[in-house]
Amino acid sequence: MELFFSDKKPVGRSDKEQRLKQKAKVLWMTGLSGSGKTTIGLALEKELCKREFLVMLFDGDLVRTGINKNLKFSMEDRKENIRRIAEVNKLFVNCGIVTINCFISPTNEIRTMAKNIIGKDDFLEVFISAPLEICETRDVKGIYAKARKGEIPEFTGISSPFDIPPNPDLVLKTDRMSVEESVQCALDFILPKITFQK
Repeated sequence: MELFFSDKKPVGRSDKEQRLKQKAKVLWMTGLSGSGKTTIGLALEKELCKREFLVMLFDGDLVRTGINKNLKFSMEDRKENIRRIAEVNKLFVNCGIVTINCFISPTNEIRTMAKNIIGKDDFLEVFISAPLEICETRDVKGIYAKARKGEIPEFTGISSPFDIPPNPDLVLKTDRMSVEESVQCALDFILPKITFQK
C-alpha cells in the first residue's frame, strides 16, 4: 500500500506504524534490583526481534552512561532520571517503535509521572515481583551487601522505599517462574497489543 504524506505536516505516528507494520507501546518493567527486569527484558527483546518487531530496550546501565550520567541516586535525581527516560520513550512511541524499559522506578509517584508523560494508552506497567531475600541471593555484584553496611546510601529495598504497584497490567513472579516462563508470559501479553491490524 502506498502511503500518503502531507507536505504541510510531519509524518504522523500512524503512518510510521503502518510502514513498520506494528503498533508502538511502552512496556515498563519495575521491581527491585535483582528481581529479573533486565534479564527478562533482554530475552523478550530478542523474541520480538525474531518476530520482526522494531524494539528498543532501555535500562539503568544504558541511560546512566549517557543522557543521565550527571544524575546520582537521591530521590530527586531518581525522579529526574525517570522523567528523562519517559520523554525519550514518548519520542520512540511517536516513531512507531516498541520500547522495553527495565528500571526500579521505586515509587508510585514516579511511575505515575512516567505514565502521564508517555500517555496512559501507550504505557503498560509490568511488576517484576521477587521477595527482597531472593533478590539478595542473586546479587552477583555485592551491592546489597554494601547497602546493608551503609556503603550505598538510599538503596531501594534497604534504606529507600519501594512501592508495590497497586494495579499493574502484568505481574511476573520471578521467584516462582523461570526466565523462559516469564518471557513467554510477557510475549503472550504484549503481542496482541503491538500486532498491526490492517
